[in-house]
Amino acid sequence: MRRLVAALAVIAGGMMGNLASVHAEPVHGIAMHGEPALPADFDHFPYVNPDAPKGGKVTYGVVGTFDSVRPFIVRSMRTSARGVVDEQFGNLVYETLMQRSQDEPFTLYGLLAESVEWDEDRSFIQYNLNPSARWSDGEPVTADDIIFTMELLRDKGRPPFSTRLSRVAKMEKINDLSVRFTFNEQSNREFPLILSMSPVLPKHATDAETFDQSTLEPGIGSGPYRIGEIRPGERITFQRREDYWAKDLPIKRGIDNYDEISVEYFLSETSLFEAFKKGVIDVYPEGSATNWARGYDFPAVAAGEVVRKEYERQTPSGMYGFVFNTRRPLFEDVRVRAALTLLFDFEWANRSLYGNAYTRTHSFWDSSELSSHGKPADAREREILAPFPDAVSDEIMEGTWSLPVTDGSGRDRKVSRAALTLLQEAGYRIEGGRLLDESGQPFAFALMTQNEGQEKLAVAYQRSLAALGIEMSIRTVDDAQYQQHSQTFDYDMIMKSYPSSLSPGIEQVGRWGSVSSNREGSFNFAGAASPAIDATIETMLNSRTADDFRSSVRAFDRVLLSGHYVIPTFHLSKAWVAHRSRIAAPDGPPPLYGYYLPAWWDSSARP
Repeated sequence: MRRLVAALAVIAGGMMGNLASVHAEPVHGIAMHGEPALPADFDHFPYVNPDAPKGGKVTYGVVGTFDSVRPFIVRSMRTSARGVVDEQFGNLVYETLMQRSQDEPFTLYGLLAESVEWDEDRSFIQYNLNPSARWSDGEPVTADDIIFTMELLRDKGRPPFSTRLSRVAKMEKINDLSVRFTFNEQSNREFPLILSMSPVLPKHATDAETFDQSTLEPGIGSGPYRIGEIRPGERITFQRREDYWAKDLPIKRGIDNYDEISVEYFLSETSLFEAFKKGVIDVYPEGSATNWARGYDFPAVAAGEVVRKEYERQTPSGMYGFVFNTRRPLFEDVRVRAALTLLFDFEWANRSLYGNAYTRTHSFWDSSELSSHGKPADAREREILAPFPDAVSDEIMEGTWSLPVTDGSGRDRKVSRAALTLLQEAGYRIEGGRLLDESGQPFAFALMTQNEGQEKLAVAYQRSLAALGIEMSIRTVDDAQYQQHSQTFDYDMIMKSYPSSLSPGIEQVGRWGSVSSNREGSFNFAGAASPAIDATIETMLNSRTADDFRSSVRAFDRVLLSGHYVIPTFHLSKAWVAHRSRIAAPDGPPPLYGYYLPAWWDSSARP
């Protein structure tokens, strides 16, 4: 037996050696499906102004606090300063191997890695670093930095960085500027792109022993900015580097325009908006339909000092709603969850609270071709779902399901009867005006909310539930408590947003996969643990064609909807943003993923 194991090990080693020796032509960009839209000699991204002036400053605002500038560790997972590595404001200090295009579903172009090599099966990827890449202290970025970073994040980083090497069979230094990753059987076709978005840290300027500790000591990065002033929990400022190594690269032309970027922290959305009205904040992405309609009658708007813009959304709606914690016995039965879903009166809330500004959400990928709503499952979807005959309801499979349209009273009797029928099937009865289980215990739970906006919607839902004798208490907590309870799944129900893109992938494992259902700090707020969910995610990750990918996402969508893990509420068909008039954006339509703040600039800046 030992000889057989040894022989198999030799064979496996030889196969890995062969994979490592595979040669591929270097390419400037990679796409999840198909080819990158831009050629190797492109001059700049189409959604930027390549001649945007450099200089001036901008101040952003966020709700929350921070006590660290190290965003890669568990200890500061929710309390790291914004901007250090930031999807919205830009990766100001630390950079990734490749950069995502905002105008394509999932395409990456070379940044620290000038080019990459991979094969058709995506069994490996090799990163060839740009020889000009430099850290802010002038030292070159090398292959040793990549290897050091991957090992450090594996040992002391937070998810998802800490788990990436679990899909790698071999990591090898080819030369001082090249590193090759050969993947194992746990990998999938998306993973090389995920790996390509990994940050790189300087080996010579990073203390591995203390890396898992929070710190306010600015680090050495390769990005366009360095950290300036830090006021813990209040403000962090970034200063643009004149010696930034990549400032003339095509992917950076027209980006990183401000000399100074500041991020101010506030205790609530109300105080943040008041700061914007007073001129403390320069850019305010608006998420409230009510506020957009009624909140902009202050003097700066009348004087033209504040500009309001609307952008048509080109991406899926995402999902925002009330999330059941299915770890709680009260919400284990899908019939109970389905009944409570029926009892949310969208028509009443939309009219009474929001002036009919919202659209009802029926899918995790509403308003896109990835949505399953209103579409019968195609042959590929049925093939994917065949091993799980009970995972999708007939209505959702056939595309005939929709959430109820109520009479707008908040107590539509027809909807209430349908919900009560489901609850009775699950063993509940109404007695003395209260909904009781078989042992006579009242149906009662708590909803945790984070702000006034959530609380307002929660009160409307509470009113509908009370009509069936359901007792829902509302507990609004501060940001620190909200994060703590969220991380440890200490709640009955919570309100959450699930953003979606045209290229959903490995992040769905963290939101819905069985492996994340009881992993504290994960985003699996519902506690979902379903073989059908796991299988549809895996199929989605390994799709080779756009058609197969679309069918996989729709199948996944159907499983989530049938599970009633979230009570869908609504979404906006437009994106709204207000900003000071001196802040300018590129002309023309925004990119596919919406307006892109790192491409904006201060028009008052002087050369």
